[in-house]
Amino acid sequence: MSADSSANTARSRQLARSTLIVMIAFGVAKIISLGQTVIIASVFGVGAEWDAFVTANRIPELIFTLISGGALAHAFVPIFSGYLAKGDKDGAWKLATNVVNLVFITTATVSFIVFLSADWLVANVAAPGFDAQTQAQAAELMRILLIGTLIFSVSGLVMGILNSHNHFLLPALAPIMFDVGILIGVVFLMPIFGVRGIAIGAVLGAGMHFGIQVPGLIHFRAKWKLHINLRDPILWRVVRLMLPRVAGLGVFSLNFLAMNNIASRLGTGAVSALDWGWRLMQIPQTLIGTAMGIVIFPTLAAYSELGDENGKRGAMSGALRFILVASIPSAVGLIFVGRPIISLLERGAFDASASELVYTTLRFFALGMIAHSALEVVARSFYADKDTLTPLWAALIGAGINFVGAIYFSNVAYAQTFGIQTTFIASFDLPYALDFRRAFGNPSGLALANTIATTVEVGILILVLRKRWHGIHENVLAQSVMKALFASLVMAAVIVAVNFGWNLLGLGDRGLIFTVAQVAIEAGIGAIVFFVVAWMVKMEELRLLLGLFRRGKKSTPTEATI
Repeated sequence: MSADSSANTARSRQLARSTLIVMIAFGVAKIISLGQTVIIASVFGVGAEWDAFVTANRIPELIFTLISGGALAHAFVPIFSGYLAKGDKDGAWKLATNVVNLVFITTATVSFIVFLSADWLVANVAAPGFDAQTQAQAAELMRILLIGTLIFSVSGLVMGILNSHNHFLLPALAPIMFDVGILIGVVFLMPIFGVRGIAIGAVLGAGMHFGIQVPGLIHFRAKWKLHINLRDPILWRVVRLMLPRVAGLGVFSLNFLAMNNIASRLGTGAVSALDWGWRLMQIPQTLIGTAMGIVIFPTLAAYSELGDENGKRGAMSGALRFILVASIPSAVGLIFVGRPIISLLERGAFDASASELVYTTLRFFALGMIAHSALEVVARSFYADKDTLTPLWAALIGAGINFVGAIYFSNVAYAQTFGIQTTFIASFDLPYALDFRRAFGNPSGLALANTIATTVEVGILILVLRKRWHGIHENVLAQSVMKALFASLVMAAVIVAVNFGWNLLGLGDRGLIFTVAQVAIEAGIGAIVFFVVAWMVKMEELRLLLGLFRRGKKSTPTEATI
């Protein structure tokens, strides 16, 4: 085996192990988050108080995403990684100092303005459909959550700094600490302060999110000073790279605000249903797409800085293949096992109509999980090349589709004029999990619009990337998709059969133990069937993943593509 092949295989093993570390940490965070979800759902269900909390979190989350969590991190990491790749640590830490201080001051200023105008923002932007009491509660919660946003403005950048050093453990533990903070709020503070206790717990979690990463900064001998060099041209280069990303994320986040606005007009519980569906979809999406995106980004940025197009192509294609073969069965599984999963989490807190609303919303978000997961790597491929404009144009197109679709699908009047009960398709008795007609006139229509928009956005970016990088191993990608889809459809058929037998035996709706057993049996058998079928159709990714985690196993150059 050549030296290049050995080096590529070693890098691939390191990438796979780093991804596994991040996935395990995210998995622990999601388990804690599920514990919160069960408690929160049992207390608030799909009601006005949780509507208020979800709405209160929209604008603080928007501030973090635009300034630190998404926009600046994606502009900062490629340049910071470039300094490290060239061995210029002093230049890297000077840049980090300027960026961290500028971000903190900017976030503090914006948060103070939002703090003062919280009542107006809730009543006129986020949730005009709420009654006055719910609006006032949302504004109060927003002011508490803004404290956490200020902490996250620095903590989010620290994650990027540590990831740029190819250190992923502490940044991966940070979300666990955040969820632990919220869990403390749910268990200990919520009985005293009500829904405000969850907001206080979120602030505590933000502090723990930052604190767990401080040892990493010490280990890498971070150099920080209390000043900003506004004449530093590299700082303004980061800002210039950041602005298109700000616009792209801003459009996406404003779409979510618009969706919240529309949902607030669809009756009490509509905002909550939208949030529960999104939360459940994000569990596998975070484990698959976000984990891989975080790990692959510094590698893509380093390849880009060195001008290694083959390295970029192989790394991106391999990461995307992993995401597709993992997200396709996960999406199908959510669709067909979603109902008992919701029943397991809410444990009787939802009535029949609320459960129906959450499930239909989850189904349409689940369809979009594949695109959302792929976007984590595809978009980062552009950011690694320091191109933030192309993703912006794709995001604008997706945002337009999302906004128009959200209005169309969620509007009862449109649903009536569409003729849901009289159109040709209405004459078919579609399988429940595939019947899109329920999206009209309720919050699940917002989820469907989001899925369509994200899929179009990813499609545009892949086409551009394929042309720019002279291919992205699209033939191999297509084969992976077809094999994963075939295995997933067989899995779905088996799950439907198991579910039919379960209900035929009269085991449905018989309490918590039976629901746990149903979820475990359907998910377990489904997973086994998928892997068996994937092995039978010779899905290469399974063999590659096994090979990458075996020390000393000989591999071919092809294996380096994952």
